[in-house]
Amino acid sequence: MDAPSQGLPEHMTDVPVDTPAGGDGVGVLSEVETEELKSELIKVEDEIATLRQVLAAKEKHAAEIKRKLGLTPFNELKQNFTKGWQDVQASNAYKKTQATLSTAGSKTSSAISSVGSVLSRTLGEIKESPTFKSFEESVGNLKLFNSKT
Repeated sequence: MDAPSQGLPEHMTDVPVDTPAGGDGVGVLSEVETEELKSELIKVEDEIATLRQVLAAKEKHAAEIKRKLGLTPFNELKQNFTKGWQDVQASNAYKKTQATLSTAGSKTSSAISSVGSVLSRTLGEIKESPTFKSFEESVGNLKLFNSKT
């Protein structure tokens, strides 16, 4: 029972006439085939239910073993986090980043130390300069003047 090929593209001429437009196969089965499939479906659904029960029992048993071993969900999470952190630290990207930041940190520390020593030396020189000593004496005279009045 092939579809008539009048006016249809070539790839559509082999579609059986009794197949519904959706192509889902509904309506083309005999009563015997339908009953067989229904029976098979019931068996498969029963197997699925049994497998779910077995899985639930296995999960419960695994949880009991973990409890006896002292493996709480928090401990498992902590172990997973620790393992993940160790994996990150072992990665090349982390090692390169750590080396770069270490170098940058030491250079920054060295630069700050240099700036600090330059400032210290400069302030020491300013304090010993005649201008600063003159200014210091003027401020000292102002303090004496204010305390007398």
